Formats: sequence, structure tokens, C-alpha cells
Amino acid sequence: MKIGVLALQGAFQEHQKALSSLGAETFQIRQHRDLNIELDGLVLPGGESTTMCKLLLELNMMDNLRNKIQNGLPVFGTCAGLILLSKKIQNQSTTGLATMNIECCRNAYGKQLDSFKTSSQFADIGEVPMVFIRAPYITQASANVEILAKVDGKIVAAKQKNQLVTAFHPELTNDVKIHSYFLKNIVNMAK
Repeated sequence: MKIGVLALQGAFQEHQKALSSLGAETFQIRQHRDLNIELDGLVLPGGESTTMCKLLLELNMMDNLRNKIQNGLPVFGTCAGLILLSKKIQNQSTTGLATMNIECCRNAYGKQLDSFKTSSQFADIGEVPMVFIRAPYITQASANVEILAKVDGKIVAAKQKNQLVTAFHPELTNDVKIHSYFLKNIVNMAK
């Protein structure tokens, strides 16, 4: 299985390490021509969503990525990746890829100094460790979006068809259950 990891900015190497430990081959996506490679899935890492969005536009990658996701490419967005996939972002008129029927609140947990770790139940997996760094959360989700995890009543993980998002950073822990969940979803969608 070959997984592309958007490597413009953010925690992409940590995702590669987690996926490789599960036997997946990873490939860094850095420029438009990298999108021509046949992929089984895609990871949009945490980082700075505004910077990622700007780079996707400058590198002429936004429309191609959006089309791939809308045509069924499995995608896993963490933190900034969740923001990129959200169709609506509170108090912001622009969006990124805007492929998932969710609304999110950027930096919902505060500044960098307000970062924290916790653990919570994740659907079909059990309890998982969660690292929140200037994290968003989902404020609204359409009926076709499955809520996978909440922390303090806030939605922090969800799935819609081929799209999986977490507000937290599973790649910054030693627990690979969520990455494994993503890979299993890819296998199930291929059946």
C-alpha cells in the first residue's frame, strides 16, 4: 500500500514513521508532479493551515488534490489537515480543499502554550492518546458525517466516506491505532 504524505510544512515525517511501522510505503508530496503518482491514500498533516493552503495554491496543487479526494482517494487529515478539508471555517471566508461536510473552529483550544495531552474513546478502537497543539475542533457535522471521538463534549474526530479527520496529532504519540484504522478503511473501501 502506497500512502502520499503532503510534505509542504508540518509533522509529515512523523506520519511517515507511523505508517511505515505498519508496513505501508510512504511518498512525500511536495510539488504538482508528485500528484501523478498512483496512491492508495493521502495524509494531510498537522502544521499551519494558512501556510499549507497558500502553498497548495502557489504550487498549483489545490484543484488536483480536491478532485482526487472528491473522486474517492482516501484521505486522513490531522489538525491543519482537518481545517483544510472542512467546508466551513468559523470567522473565516476562505477555505482550503473544502471536501468534508464539517464546520470547524481554528485554534479552538488557544495558543501554543495552551497545548495539552489527554486520552479518550475513539469509535471501533477504544481509548487513544491525543495531543492537541493550537488545535481546532468540529463545531458542526452533516448527517452523513460519523462522529468518532469527543473531548469535553467537542467533536475531535470524524469520518465521511473516504475522509478521516482528527483535531489532534496521533503521529506525535507511540500509538499507531488511528493510522492502522486509516489503512484498514482503505482496504475496506477497495473491496
